Amino acid sequence: MSSIIRSNPLATIGHVVSLFLASVGRLVLFTGSIIGQGIRPPYYPKQLGRMIIEIGYYSLPVVGLTTLFTGAALALQSNSGFADMGAENSIPLIVALAITRELGPVMAGLMVAGRIGAAFAAEIGTMRVTEQVDALVTLSTNPFKYLLFPRLLAATLMLPCLVFVGDVIGIFGGYAVSVKALGFSPIPYINNTWNFLTWYDVNTGLVKAAVFGFIVALMGCYHGYHSKGGAQGVGTATTNAVVSASILILLSNYLITEAFFGM
Repeated sequence: MSSIIRSNPLATIGHVVSLFLASVGRLVLFTGSIIGQGIRPPYYPKQLGRMIIEIGYYSLPVVGLTTLFTGAALALQSNSGFADMGAENSIPLIVALAITRELGPVMAGLMVAGRIGAAFAAEIGTMRVTEQVDALVTLSTNPFKYLLFPRLLAATLMLPCLVFVGDVIGIFGGYAVSVKALGFSPIPYINNTWNFLTWYDVNTGLVKAAVFGFIVALMGCYHGYHSKGGAQGVGTATTNAVVSASILILLSNYLITEAFFGM
């Protein structure tokens, strides 16, 4: 069979496609198992609360710093481009729209993927290879309910909160640079931002954030739960979780943008 695949390009393509579809099928079934079993009692509110603190509170510094410097750099770049056209008054709107619609959710999603996705994959993967997951089953505790569903729900709920705070910090970063370094007047800058930024723009970013949070938690749980081979397997699962989550974040960002703003 392997010799046929190597000698026939169409067989190679078909083999790759079949492997891809099989992986997608396993992921869909895994997701359905988490949601289907997680919405039925018993529930584990302490686990959910711990995940909310871990994802929301402890991820806030890295998200805040990322959006702060992103907004500041965006203001500088916008000024260098719009100054030649005499359109400096558009800088507040450009900074606000870019942060709320695109950069805030995407940057927060990628940062959380690197922090939370990797942590989920490492923690669950370690429990998997050391048979702690099997021990939970032995104790009549469903690992999908106890380990996976609280992480999935907490990430979906908390990433929009992180993005909302990050939007405020990012817009403030653009404001601070514009006022202190570029010579803008504070009141007109704030008025331009407030008058042209709509809740539709903000809500678009929050919808993206919820999807990104779901993706990050799902990839971390999926790769961690299916890890094997000891410490090396856990390391591979962690890498795969971050890479796959990052790619899916960028892909879903385009699809959601097309859905909201496509003609």
